[in-house]
Amino acid sequence: MFGAVLRRQGQGLLRTSALRSGFAPLARYYASYPPHTVIKMPALSPTMTAGNIGAWQKKAGDAIAPGDVLVEIETDKAQMDFEFQEEGVIAKLLKDGGAKDVPVGNPIAVLVEEGTDVSAFESFSLDDAGGEAAPPAPKEEKKSESSESDSAPTPAPQSEATEYESEGRLETALDREPNMSLAARRLAREKGVAISSLKGSGPGGKITEDDVKKASTGSAPGPVSAAAAYVDTPLSNMRKTIAKRLQESTQNNPHFFVSSKISVSKLLKLRQALNSSADGQYKLSVNDFLIKAMGVACKKVPAANSSWQGDSIRQFNSVDVSVAVATPNGLITPIVTGVEGRGLESISNKVKELAKKARDNKLKPEEYQGGTISISNMGMNAAVDNFTAVINPPQAAILAVGTSKKVAIPVEGEEGAAIEWDDQITVTGSFDHKVVDGAVGAEWIKEFKKAIENPLELLL
Repeated sequence: MFGAVLRRQGQGLLRTSALRSGFAPLARYYASYPPHTVIKMPALSPTMTAGNIGAWQKKAGDAIAPGDVLVEIETDKAQMDFEFQEEGVIAKLLKDGGAKDVPVGNPIAVLVEEGTDVSAFESFSLDDAGGEAAPPAPKEEKKSESSESDSAPTPAPQSEATEYESEGRLETALDREPNMSLAARRLAREKGVAISSLKGSGPGGKITEDDVKKASTGSAPGPVSAAAAYVDTPLSNMRKTIAKRLQESTQNNPHFFVSSKISVSKLLKLRQALNSSADGQYKLSVNDFLIKAMGVACKKVPAANSSWQGDSIRQFNSVDVSVAVATPNGLITPIVTGVEGRGLESISNKVKELAKKARDNKLKPEEYQGGTISISNMGMNAAVDNFTAVINPPQAAILAVGTSKKVAIPVEGEEGAAIEWDDQITVTGSFDHKVVDGAVGAEWIKEFKKAIENPLELLL
């Protein structure tokens, strides 16, 4: 309320100043509209210069309180809820849902005090709010490696997008219908219903499963016309960032790769025993063990837990692992911090918490920006034996994990040669040669392999 008083006083002073100075347009402006506050496009990440407007959660005439979600905004990193931090009433929305590339600082809505007649703002326009500014021009990139590193954004959660997909292809956020439940989207795919043809009957125009069922009733796929032979999907901010960072990483970071086959038979038995004795309190995944082993390897070979700073190499004391999570909006890598000091249960709970937030678009910037090393695990896909991953700069290493396979191992016994079956995975570390020498990368893989093949050490 104190802020509202200050706004009234400030606008009153501006009105008085405008009338005294004889600036007629400004005087008419303040005479025409009650006291109000222009809500502008926020910067929801340090590298955000523009954003896409998603689904509005408030409309003209709705009251809003601190912490309420005003609108969904797609940044260069992810789709996020914009939680407003003032109270009042929304008088006018200046941008429609789906508006693209709205520069940070540009007007998007108008807020007034409770009790104000919002009908007075029906004709309120962007010009009345101060007009729109052009998007900031991209900064010129200097040729030196030092300046490239200094201007590089904080590690974004999109470094593995071409390697880790969910439900077929990766989809964009706002170029899909953002106001649609995941269950409705899956049903539309199953029924072969074009999402672009659907209209929502739920709150705020949200598309529901019933909307999909109604659209699919009596609809049979007909012959494919030439015009429907392909679909062009406009690039979202996230997809543009994914493409830009992948290209920059492969161009600016000299990758080298170290692969190793690792036995996980003991690990799988230990995992089964721990889960059986947990009484449902937790359920460890293989990935939880892998993340913990990365913490062990990084403490023994800290040079791999480093980043390129242009004029220096920064070695981190904490092992913060960026974990690739596939979401309907694309790939994002939330961070499990302080892995070296966490137990398996703590790592498991944190990964589940972050993965759920990622799929619900609820991650905070500090939960996906940063990280000192990354992991991309495609082990759930039985068709993927091994692969290489693209480094997430300015990190210097990322681990790619394939699926486990039964491998026949010859053993010598009293009765002669015999065969035993061993569960193995193939892991491949991608290292930035500017930061990590070949021998260091090989030593890191060796320590990681040692930790996995002696999993009891991970319990200490």
